[in-house]
Amino acid sequence: MATVRDAVFGVLRQLGLTRIFANPGSTEVALLTDLPDDLSFVLALHENSVIGMAAGHALASGRPSLALLHTTAGFGNAVGAIATARTNRAPLVILVGQQDRRHLDAEPFLAGHLRGLAGEYPVSVRTPECAQALPGAVARAYHDAVARKGPAVVIVPMGDWAEPAGEQARPAAPVVLRHSAAADPAVTTEVAGLLAGATAPAIVVGPGADDARSWAALIDLAGRLDAPVWQEAYASQAGFPHDHPRFRGHLPALRDRLRATLAPHDLVLVAGGPAFRQGGFREGPFVEDGTTVVVLTDDHDIAGYSAADLAVVGDIPATLEDLAPRVRAREPRTAAPAERAVPAVEPGGPLRAAHVFAELAARLPAESTVFEESPSTRGQLLDLVPARAPFGFLTVAQGGLGFALPGATGVKLARPERPVVALVGDGASLYGIQALWSAAHYRAGVLFVILDNGGYAVMDRLAHEAGGKPPWPGFAEIDPVALATGFGCPARRVDTYGELVDAFDELVPTLAGRTTPLLLDVHVEP
Repeated sequence: MATVRDAVFGVLRQLGLTRIFANPGSTEVALLTDLPDDLSFVLALHENSVIGMAAGHALASGRPSLALLHTTAGFGNAVGAIATARTNRAPLVILVGQQDRRHLDAEPFLAGHLRGLAGEYPVSVRTPECAQALPGAVARAYHDAVARKGPAVVIVPMGDWAEPAGEQARPAAPVVLRHSAAADPAVTTEVAGLLAGATAPAIVVGPGADDARSWAALIDLAGRLDAPVWQEAYASQAGFPHDHPRFRGHLPALRDRLRATLAPHDLVLVAGGPAFRQGGFREGPFVEDGTTVVVLTDDHDIAGYSAADLAVVGDIPATLEDLAPRVRAREPRTAAPAERAVPAVEPGGPLRAAHVFAELAARLPAESTVFEESPSTRGQLLDLVPARAPFGFLTVAQGGLGFALPGATGVKLARPERPVVALVGDGASLYGIQALWSAAHYRAGVLFVILDNGGYAVMDRLAHEAGGKPPWPGFAEIDPVALATGFGCPARRVDTYGELVDAFDELVPTLAGRTTPLLLDVHVEP
């Protein structure tokens, strides 16, 4: 007799969820023992790495990934990573083990109060009413993850897997759920009219525009409008080529500076992001009076918290492709914008993060993915390592640390032919260091570059700006090379500019086909 486990495996195959990222416990043994050969299992040594790898895999593949967590302890450990996956808009199906439903009312060992444990970060949380409803719940979670671009959770009592599947011909969920990708001509005509009436429009892009179709349409639109283009502050992905002459950099993360930057423009079109994401609080509006803000997004939540005159929810590339030809090309008001100046980096003296970024950018192919998680040097990285092709840049959208090492591993597992580099602060690396074992074991050939300044440099700077002395110590005695080799990941130390150049000359040409990860512990001045 077919079991619920058999039926769920059938659903996973239909949906393409055949790789399971997990750190399992006893409540998941019944699912995983004698796993069919066509389903692969990826072990992570901490739940942060489980969700981080799954999220990177989903972002790189463009479709949901499957993660498996162990009841309260595993789910609880993963909550921060689930929050990151939600804000990075990574579609995930997360199965969470639970004690056997036949004695849950007696609060047995390992029983979890799971439904609200991750708060509002999952896009949905389902607990099937009976074992036979589990296959349908998994399918609906998949569709939730696709539609809302985030983690969808299914709580699975451990005894359900062995229950008979029943006689249902198929789960109570569609096998395929289509979302229209057509633009609404009435809406694009309205937006085109607003753009035509603007004397000095500008474009702001977010991670929702990080695809080849959106980039091409935005380049066309910016040219027709004679408009500059900015990336939103804290964008987790690039929405426009950073080496394009019309690109002006990243918007400031404080309202007063944001207002000043956008003040010359009477209309701001935001494509693929909110209006506007900021850091610390400053008084006042986002833009000056008289500036019209139009937002194009595929996310109802983003539309809902954008301070916009008009928000349009729809397929972003289709909307941009329909919009651009409706905008009449205007005569350039000035000569073509000059290429954006990038700070020069001179060798000699102490080794600095800017040297690392400049030398990497000089060698890295455009079709690469750079994962950033180095808060103290993020600004330099954005200036010196421009995203030149879609999916060229990734960072954590939520703000918490620990995503880069597992996230980059997941990206490389999904796209093994793509060069992948993770640029990570030494402090940040310690939040997800266990991912190095998974990268080594599953042959994800990521180049992990640790910017090692011996402490929490960004926190030291914030304490200084606050006018006080930090109580936390540095940790220069921590040895990333020893940690990496202890997890089975090859590693080497870099102390000088010459060693850095030699390492990149050797390694960067190998990244596309590389199957062995390597960690470079680069000692830099704070």
